[in-house]
Amino acid sequence: MDSDIKTRVTPLDELKLPNKTGHDCLVVIYSSDTRQLGKRHLLGNQPVSLGRGSDNTIVLENDSVSRRHCKVERRGATYHVVDLDSTNGTYVNDQLVKDLQLRRGDQVKVGDTIFKFLSGSDMEAQYHETIYRMTIVDGLTGVNNKRFLLEALEREIPRGRRHDRPLTLVMLDIDHFKHINDTYGHLAGDYILKEMAQLIKNRLRPDDVIGRYGGEEFGILLPETDLQGGAVIAEQLRKLVAEHSFVFEQERINVTISMGLAQLAEGWDVLQFIKHADERLYEAKRGGRNRVAT
Repeated sequence: MDSDIKTRVTPLDELKLPNKTGHDCLVVIYSSDTRQLGKRHLLGNQPVSLGRGSDNTIVLENDSVSRRHCKVERRGATYHVVDLDSTNGTYVNDQLVKDLQLRRGDQVKVGDTIFKFLSGSDMEAQYHETIYRMTIVDGLTGVNNKRFLLEALEREIPRGRRHDRPLTLVMLDIDHFKHINDTYGHLAGDYILKEMAQLIKNRLRPDDVIGRYGGEEFGILLPETDLQGGAVIAEQLRKLVAEHSFVFEQERINVTISMGLAQLAEGWDVLQFIKHADERLYEAKRGGRNRVAT
C-alpha cells in the first residue's frame, strides 16, 4: 500500500482507569502515538494549554501542531476551547473553531490527535464506554477497526459454511494516498479517510461490515453475497467515491479507490481469505488503479 501506518490494538489492561468521579476531562481516542490512547487529562479552574512547545499542559509532538495551538478554559460551569491562532486550526466535531463551548461527547482534534470531552457526575461510566468503543471503533474514521473486522470474519466464515451461504470479502485502498498527504497535508489526508469511510458505510447494507484494516486500507465483509454480487456492490462504491466532491479548506481533492474481491473457498481461514482479496487489490492497482479486480 501507499502507507506504512500500522494498526495497533491496545488491550484494556494497558489503559489506566480513573479512580475518581465528577471531574471533567479530555480523553485521547486517536493518536499516531499509541502510548497516548486512553490517556485522561483532567480539567479544572486553570486553563489547559495544548501545543508542541514543552511549556504546554498537554504536549503534542507533531509537525501539524503549533507551538501554542489552543487552550481549554473554564467559564463558570462550562468549558470552552479557544484556538490560539494556530497554523492548522482547531476542530470540534470536524468543524474549524475559534472559541466554542464544549458539550458532553464533543471530539476535539488538534493535529493528528483526537480528544473526547467527558463531563460531570457520570464521567466514570462515560470513560468506560469510551474505552470499550476504542476496542472496536477506529477513532479517526468512525468505522470499525481491524480487531472488529477480524472478529467478524471469525464469526461469519463458519456461519457461511454451516448454512452453505456465500461470503465475499472486499479489500480497498485509497489511490496515491501518500501523494494526497504530501500535496495537501496530513490533516487533509485525515479528512479524506473519514469522509470516504463514512460515505461507504452509509451505502452498505445493515449486515455488511466495514473496518479500517490499517493506514488507508479498509476491508468490507459481505455476508450471503457471491463474487458476482460483490463485484456489483464494489463497482457502485468505486463510482460513488470517484464522483464524490471531497473539499478540504476550500480545496477540491480528487479521490479514487482500488478494490480487490475474494469469495470464501473451501479450506480458507481468516488470513488466507484476506490474502486472496489483497492479491486482487494489488492486481487492481497494477492495472491502473480506480478499478475493481475479482
